[in-house]
Amino acid sequence: MPEPVPMLSLLETRVLATLAEKQRTVPDTYPLSLNALAAGCNQKTSRNPVLDASEAEILAAIDGLKEAGLVGEVSGSRVVRFAHHLEKRLAVPTQASALLVVLMLRGPQTAGELRLNCERLHKFADISSVEAFLEELADRPDGALVQELPRLPGSRENRWAHLLSGPVSVEAMGGGAGAVESGGLAARVAALESEVAELRQALAQLRADIGG
Repeated sequence: MPEPVPMLSLLETRVLATLAEKQRTVPDTYPLSLNALAAGCNQKTSRNPVLDASEAEILAAIDGLKEAGLVGEVSGSRVVRFAHHLEKRLAVPTQASALLVVLMLRGPQTAGELRLNCERLHKFADISSVEAFLEELADRPDGALVQELPRLPGSRENRWAHLLSGPVSVEAMGGGAGAVESGGLAARVAALESEVAELRQALAQLRADIGG
C-alpha cells in the first residue's frame, strides 16, 4: 500500500502536473530542464489559475516534491532535467493520472470537460469511462485523490476536484472555477493554443540544446 501523500502547495501541484503533461504531449523534450518546466508552469493556456512563478520558486517546489517521492532529477545530460513519478508514487494507472493532471492544471471540471481536456493525454471512449476512473480515485481504500463537488446553481453536471492540496473549499471555488465552457468550442481553441505554445517551447529547447 502506498504511503500517504503529503499535502502539496498550488505550485507543487503545477510542477508535478506540468511534468506529467509534457511527458505525453512533447516527449522529445522530456525530462524537462528548469527553463522548460518554468515555461510550462507559467503558460497562459490550459492553466487555471495562471501563475508567474520564478525559477527559484519552482526549484523550491521541486525540493518538496522530491521529498514526497513525486519528482526526481535525471543525470547524464549537460542540463539538469526533472522527471515525475506520479503513477508509481500514487499507484494509479495512466488513465487516472491523466484525470489528476488535468484537474491539477485547470481546476475543478465536470466529467464531460475532463474527457475533452484529457484528449492529448488519454482518449477516453466516453463520459462513463471518465466517471468510472473518477469514482475509483474517490473510493481508494488508502485515501481519496478526488472528490465530487456539490452541483452549482444552473449546472446540469457535478464538477470534480483533486485532493492533492487537501480538502476543497466549495465556497472558495465559486461559480467560475471550471476552466472551459461545456460544449467545447472554448476548450478546443484553448487546446489548439496549447499545442502551438508547446511546439514553440519544444523548438526553443531544441535550439538551446543545439546552441549549447
